[in-house]
Amino acid sequence: MQTDPDGHDFDVIIAGAGPVGAALALWLARGGISKSRILLVDGRSASDAHKDPRMLAISHGSKRLLEQLGVWHAQLGTPIRRIHVSQRGAFGRTVIDCAEYRVEALGYVVRYGDLVQQFHHALAHQALQVAEASRVQHIEEQPQGVKVDLDQGRTYRSAYAVHAEGGLFGAQTTQVVHRDYAQTALVAFVTCERPEVDVAWERFTSQGPIALLPISQGGKPGLSLVWCALPEQAQRRLALEEPLFLQELHAAFGNRLGRFTSVTGRRLFPLGLNAVEQIAHGREFAIGNAAQTLHPVAGQGLNLGLRDAYTLAEVLVADFEEPCACVAAFRHARRIDRGITLGLTDILPRLFTNPLAPIRIIRGAALVLLDLIPPARHIVARQMMNGRRERPPLREVRAPRQPIP
Repeated sequence: MQTDPDGHDFDVIIAGAGPVGAALALWLARGGISKSRILLVDGRSASDAHKDPRMLAISHGSKRLLEQLGVWHAQLGTPIRRIHVSQRGAFGRTVIDCAEYRVEALGYVVRYGDLVQQFHHALAHQALQVAEASRVQHIEEQPQGVKVDLDQGRTYRSAYAVHAEGGLFGAQTTQVVHRDYAQTALVAFVTCERPEVDVAWERFTSQGPIALLPISQGGKPGLSLVWCALPEQAQRRLALEEPLFLQELHAAFGNRLGRFTSVTGRRLFPLGLNAVEQIAHGREFAIGNAAQTLHPVAGQGLNLGLRDAYTLAEVLVADFEEPCACVAAFRHARRIDRGITLGLTDILPRLFTNPLAPIRIIRGAALVLLDLIPPARHIVARQMMNGRRERPPLREVRAPRQPIP
């Protein structure tokens, strides 16, 4: 293995080869960092990752980023052209339609395994190195770089290390910004009598939100269900016989889609907010779920992570030789987008599960106002579709190797 004059085996080691870590590697290579100088460390084998059945909400802006990397094709995701938001048992609703924004879709629903498979094809095509079924055990800051210890006794030295392996909330180490919502998400695939193939539903109930996202499975149109509730209620619903589960879901969601006719693949995930306070220090950076794990309301986790990766690639390509400048630029560029998204996804589940009558009235009024006042609705919709990708304040220590498109 070649090393540079400082004794580095790599320029960048990325812990985590999911969509966020893989996107960062591809953007770094596109920006001019040598492919042989980038290492992705993947905790799973490729075959295991391809079988992952979880569903992801990809925003319009994220789809455009994925197109840049060549990992998106028209059949990969089911389009969401309209989002219907309401609360159960109270007035107020708002509808966001893609026609208002002159886009083909507000977002897309994609199976995690399918998206990862596309990324693996792109990584292989670019001949980027992936250490499969491996884990980073320890990272040690050194004067001119970082020492990265992997399992099986392997040690590498790198100019930078990036944490992109976040995992799920229930298995994470508690970070400085932490909130346990005392909720569990039950996810499943459901079918109904009156499916609307391009509409996403966000229905707030007293126990937690119900999200229904359009998706096909085995050629059958249906919905990806995310049903948030108290852990004991979610556990009870997991064990229900199918007819009883469908009846209970209908009672909670209402009759807008008719009866629910089938459910498969029920699984549980604990929910919470868990975020690091500083996303960069020294020569280490955190992106995606390693930087922040969010409540799934509004489906913003992966979208925020992809914007993290895009910005970090810009920073490292431009100011590679100046770690202090990279840290300052990355923190500055991500502070507003990250702050807005964390705040929004934190307050919504707490606000909409408050049982007090005055709060219900305020919630309903807010939904009505969003529906009646287009500028207010547009602010929310644009944040959900694109977030805020601010240009980092690069020092331009040297010319970028190659601008990232």
